[in-house]
Amino acid sequence: MSGVRRSHPSLPAIELEPSLLRQHYRDWSQAGTNDASRSSEWARRGINLLFALIAIIVTLPVMMLVAVLVWLTSRGPVLYTQVRIGLDRRFPATDTQNHRREHDLGGQPFTIYKFRTMRVDAEQGSGAVWAQQRDPRVTAVGGLLRQYRLDELPQLLNVLKGEMNIVGPRPERPTIFAELREHIAEYPLRQRARPGITGLAQINHHYDRSLDDVRTKVHYDLEYIRRQSLAEHLRIMLKTVPVGLLRRGAW
Repeated sequence: MSGVRRSHPSLPAIELEPSLLRQHYRDWSQAGTNDASRSSEWARRGINLLFALIAIIVTLPVMMLVAVLVWLTSRGPVLYTQVRIGLDRRFPATDTQNHRREHDLGGQPFTIYKFRTMRVDAEQGSGAVWAQQRDPRVTAVGGLLRQYRLDELPQLLNVLKGEMNIVGPRPERPTIFAELREHIAEYPLRQRARPGITGLAQINHHYDRSLDDVRTKVHYDLEYIRRQSLAEHLRIMLKTVPVGLLRRGAW
């Protein structure tokens, strides 16, 4: 695949040929080993744990209400679990080592938690597919939860377990991840950061409707990774609140 062109005018151009990806992996991996980077990572981890604990306490009444509504209005479990691809701290393999790529998930798999917003048989016969606007698989309560991003609240447990941060690239399912990295050369680079509940892409762009939407979000994710800091982390968290309350970019 040739280098991917910029797909959003407000973002810096990213022209990455597949042959250059390994060098970017190496540069970013080495940059994360210095003392300043490690200190910043520990500080962000502490902030994530503290924020997750406070958020669970504050939103517990909301989560209990949501759980009751899901249970009363549709058949099936209240929580929905799904395998997602997480952080990738590995050094990139050489071409000779990568001949079994079909077995390389691209990062550490983990189980994500969400409030269920679809029917229990939503993917019967279709497998893993993107959600759509006015998706008929979404329940009435599920549509409301998605608009206000309330279905994501159980992921605070993933933050406590160290599988996610509050801020970071959104984790994807293994089958969709495998497909996207074949179409977007720099897609695996986003796994160099711990996945998050929200992120720079989420406060600036709507849900994915096409491959171009994913490309735009990847540019935001890589921009976040390049400049990530405690201040940037807090800025994105604060901006997430009006995004959820005003239902921007959700359906």
